[in-house]
Amino acid sequence: MELYQLSASEAVARLKRGEVSPLDLVEAAAARIADVEPAVNALPTLCLDRARDHAKRLMRGEGRELEGQPGWLGGLPVSIKDLTDVEGVRTTYGSPIFKDHVPTRSHPVVQRIEARGGIVIGKSNTPEFGAGGSTFNEVFGRTRNPWNTSLTCGGSTGGGAVSLATGEVWLAQGTDHGGSLRRPGTYCSVVGIRPSPGRVTRGSVNNLFAPLSVQGPMARNIPDLALFLDTMAGWCPEDPLTHDAPAVSYADAVAAARPPRRVAFTMDYNGALPIDRETRAICTAAMNHFESMGCIVEEYAPDLGELTEAFLVLRSQNFVVDREIQMQTHRELLKPDIIWNTQRGLDASPSRIAWADRERAAFYRRMVELFRRYDVFVTPSAGTPAFDVMLRNPESIAGVKLENYMAGSMLNAAMTMAGSPAVAVPCGFDQHGRPVGLQIAAPSRRDEVALQAAALFERSTGLDRKLPIDPRLGVVPPYET
Repeated sequence: MELYQLSASEAVARLKRGEVSPLDLVEAAAARIADVEPAVNALPTLCLDRARDHAKRLMRGEGRELEGQPGWLGGLPVSIKDLTDVEGVRTTYGSPIFKDHVPTRSHPVVQRIEARGGIVIGKSNTPEFGAGGSTFNEVFGRTRNPWNTSLTCGGSTGGGAVSLATGEVWLAQGTDHGGSLRRPGTYCSVVGIRPSPGRVTRGSVNNLFAPLSVQGPMARNIPDLALFLDTMAGWCPEDPLTHDAPAVSYADAVAAARPPRRVAFTMDYNGALPIDRETRAICTAAMNHFESMGCIVEEYAPDLGELTEAFLVLRSQNFVVDREIQMQTHRELLKPDIIWNTQRGLDASPSRIAWADRERAAFYRRMVELFRRYDVFVTPSAGTPAFDVMLRNPESIAGVKLENYMAGSMLNAAMTMAGSPAVAVPCGFDQHGRPVGLQIAAPSRRDEVALQAAALFERSTGLDRKLPIDPRLGVVPPYET
């Protein structure tokens, strides 16, 4: 077996035993990147010399103060999303405004990853400022789905998902607002978790007190995902929402997983959201894996109410905080989606914002009631599989025309609004070979519960063993009407 084919957990175990060195893994990653990158464009910015220097320091015994703590990576190469600063490495945020930007300080989550033996090998591609369900920008172009390079990898942590699926890295860092760790995970048949707000530091962002956007991990399987969440989790003085890491590590919690007793499942929130027919069939059949574990599975969903509009209102306020100044100074360099989001926020009245907060609170209360009855809540993690890489968003889902690029994201955004940790895990492939996945959510701050259920589901399906893959050519399937 080639080194790039190892799981992250296996690679870390070999590092601990001294069977491979950090430099061995850096060179294995570099070789794999050279082989597959031209077909997918997942890691447009590499920092191989910086990675080699870090590997050599670890091999000299330097930077090992946290060795033995949960989340210790021991010299494992990882990718960092191009929204997240890495000291001395070009970081563009996918924007022409910052196309030559080189930070002088790493984001606190990167500092945490590197302090725990993670080696940054490159920056993964993202839509401009992370706004988009398909990964492309004016600086680096489009990232392609390795299962079919005519298709999108999703967004906005698309480059991270592709870097995992192709074996360029063993772990990938990303962010999630309306599904940016979960949708690319689904489209690329890898796993991603949107952690509970406060679980992972967001650093010194301007939206310090807003819980919609979070940092988090992606991986090829759930044990690896738990390992990387252990790397990231914990209190950070720069983020007032963060809290201490759990007493029991996520890796240990996953290793000791027991099936949930009761599972709630909804396909479309009682008809409120469009889901294509084949996704329905695949996700419904996948629930048999929970039943085979002895779980009680029942169809149940809280009323969405007007959560879709409330999400857009609150999301747009984040854009005002982040992009209002750039709208004033560089509007001509911003893509239409960012202008639309920001202008929507600028146009919202205080009464409208208050209404959206009330809608969010009401939905959260309905989710609290759900979790009084059920251990986890399962939905499809996307309403339709990956679409044409040349499009910003799917034109329609199940014949329903989408009004904007966020319209197909409410399966994910609902859990964002609920503050629930949510894991995207593969559950099958459609007739065109496109990955399909489930989203498994748990009560706020019970991230381990979602991970445990996802780990048992993954173990039952065995889909994680299909990775990594070489990029495959293909054509764009027709839209379902």
